[in-house]
Amino acid sequence: MTDIWPSEIKFVRATQTLEIDFDDGTRASLPAEYLRVESPSAEVQGHGAGPKQLVTGKRDVTIDAVEPIGNYAVRLRFSDGHDTGLYSWSYLHLLGREQAARWADYLKRLDAAGARRDPAMSRA
Repeated sequence: MTDIWPSEIKFVRATQTLEIDFDDGTRASLPAEYLRVESPSAEVQGHGAGPKQLVTGKRDVTIDAVEPIGNYAVRLRFSDGHDTGLYSWSYLHLLGREQAARWADYLKRLDAAGARRDPAMSRA
């Protein structure tokens, strides 16, 4: 796979979205909640071959900071204190391409677990 590079990255605080234009002509508009529940951190993705963790109660999470990491990624600092995931350009591109399917899967997993997006109702 050819390396994907962002041609523009903009954090829109009012809507809590990370908007990215990539050099292949694609554009992604990624909400804070989606980025948080899809964090590339081991805490979310699981360790080794283990299952991905279901992150609940993040509807109101916000992005407090976007920190460039070299020329290959950004670290997002979330209002819930999470800041361990490094979002590479290729991972952000993947999140944009698969956003609808990943979000639908996340909502199904929440429902199956009896969990919710709302913080006060994260477990039924």
